[in-house]
Amino acid sequence: MNRSLMPLMLAASLFAVPGAVAQEASQPQPKISVTGEGEATLSPDMALITLAVVEEAETAREAMDANNAAMAAIIAKLKEEGIEARDLQTSGLSINPQYVYPNNRNDEEKPRITGYQVTNQLSVRIRDLSKVGQILDQSVTLGVNQGGQISFTNEDPSEALTEARKRAVEEAMAKAKTLADAAGVTLGNVIEISERMSRPQPMPMAGKMMRAEMAADSVPVEAGENSYSVQVEVTFSLGSQ
Repeated sequence: MNRSLMPLMLAASLFAVPGAVAQEASQPQPKISVTGEGEATLSPDMALITLAVVEEAETAREAMDANNAAMAAIIAKLKEEGIEARDLQTSGLSINPQYVYPNNRNDEEKPRITGYQVTNQLSVRIRDLSKVGQILDQSVTLGVNQGGQISFTNEDPSEALTEARKRAVEEAMAKAKTLADAAGVTLGNVIEISERMSRPQPMPMAGKMMRAEMAADSVPVEAGENSYSVQVEVTFSLGSQ
């Protein structure tokens, strides 16, 4: 062999080794991704309700005055029942003119204002669930004639969420092990993990609209349970058996 070619061949072989190592390192690492879901329930400790007063009169001033008087009496009664100021929040106030429109049953030539409607909506947080039915009933007696939507929630659902997370991860790991065993590979370390959490949706009580003719007895209310769900996606590395 020509001795002058030997240094070139040696140099080429030296450069070829790192290149092979780099190519091997660039190969994608075998991995598997699975999803697990966990759920935990918790008895609610708080109720959220909406109470609204709707008043109509010939003038906006008269409608507003009537509404103010009714809502003031309702708020005073709620405070007497132990509802704190921090748990009371005005969530809507509207003043709307009421019109009569021209049609084949009247002689109107153009829309005409016949009066005004004032609506004041109050959001109430009730921490003593035993008072929910009583508060709903008393509110109607004092002038609430719209609203009545109610949902039950938890002030601190962290305990249920922690349990749901554990169950979700356990399910994901069990799935991953089953798949790895079936494929004839070994399950490695966790590469990545992420979660998606689902909080319970408000569940309106039957009969959203409260009526002035509601029975005098306290409104029957059942709080039930809240279900908290967590979904996790876990990625594991894989090795050959």
